[in-house]
Amino acid sequence: MMVCEYKPGLEGIPAAESSISFVNGQKGLLEYRGIRIEELAEKSSFLETAYLLIWGELPTKEELQVFEEEVRMHRRIKYRIRDMMKSFPESGHPMDALQASAAALGLFYSRRDLHNPVYIRDSVVRLLATIPTMVAAFQLMRKGNDPVRPKDELDYASNFLYMLNEKEPDPLAARIFDVCLVLHAEHTMNASTFSARVTASTLTDPYAVVASAVGTLGGPLHGGANEEVIQMLEQIGSIANVRPYIENCIQQKAKIMGFGHRVYKVKDPRATILQDLAEQLFAKFGHDEYYDIALEMERVVEEKLAHKGIYPNVDFYSGLVYRKMGITTDLFTPIFAIARVAGWLAHWKEQLEENRIFRPTQVYNGNHEVVYTPIENR
Repeated sequence: MMVCEYKPGLEGIPAAESSISFVNGQKGLLEYRGIRIEELAEKSSFLETAYLLIWGELPTKEELQVFEEEVRMHRRIKYRIRDMMKSFPESGHPMDALQASAAALGLFYSRRDLHNPVYIRDSVVRLLATIPTMVAAFQLMRKGNDPVRPKDELDYASNFLYMLNEKEPDPLAARIFDVCLVLHAEHTMNASTFSARVTASTLTDPYAVVASAVGTLGGPLHGGANEEVIQMLEQIGSIANVRPYIENCIQQKAKIMGFGHRVYKVKDPRATILQDLAEQLFAKFGHDEYYDIALEMERVVEEKLAHKGIYPNVDFYSGLVYRKMGITTDLFTPIFAIARVAGWLAHWKEQLEENRIFRPTQVYNGNHEVVYTPIENR
């Protein structure tokens, strides 16, 4: 019997063939369906990018208009889901609320008609449309307020920011938020996407697929890292404390949040774009002193750890962008989920095309031939 080499975390082991996205970690290259992320961030919108990821090509003008209208008309959530969310504890994390709410959608729409293109499209539209509504609704309800109804005339990003504040956002803020969604929409076989594909391979419904992925994204080593970046900047407090903090982390072999990536060995291209977006916000709405701390951190980390390929990743500057928009820290990861739903659905759809249930093996390192001890002798 052939013995397979064990790789912790399945590092470097392909789990699927995919044409959805591509990363070259040595060159700092990210493509969605072959299109550079820099070009999509500059020229596309989140819903156009979602269409590209899920259906494999950019939509025509008419196709995009139809898709945007479908999403716009499905933003509202059923009152029973809203009532369920009102019973969630106010102290609960928004990611836990989102996972439960996404799973609850399956109670209403789970036909599992996975060979029907109409069911697939309806599921895509409904998940893209309602996930932002549920995130915004829980944010208001945990403060004791009624949720804000979606505003049909607003675009995807503007409507979400409106539902958070019941105030139409500044156009620059809305555009920057939309770019953030584009940047977070997909990133090859990361932990939450792998979770989505494993769940999808059982041929369950897409609501369970997304709920599974949301649960995986919530961990601090994945989507939760951008929350911890802000907490780290708060802890450091000033530029003068940066070098001692970094040197202590290196000495203690502690992770520096927002730095390093399993794939990228240069600066994450999304971090570069997010840094520019942050500077655009600061130029219009005022500077953030945490940005000065972040710049010094990047400089010191490059000085100390560039030889190990440790540079800022997508989480390092995204929190500063959301912070300047007035978004609370524990909403950073749910916003990540709003964007990544597009990638999860693309992988769900791709998994269905040539499905085989995931059933990896293991390396057993336990005992054999152990004799059972009766309870009276233990």
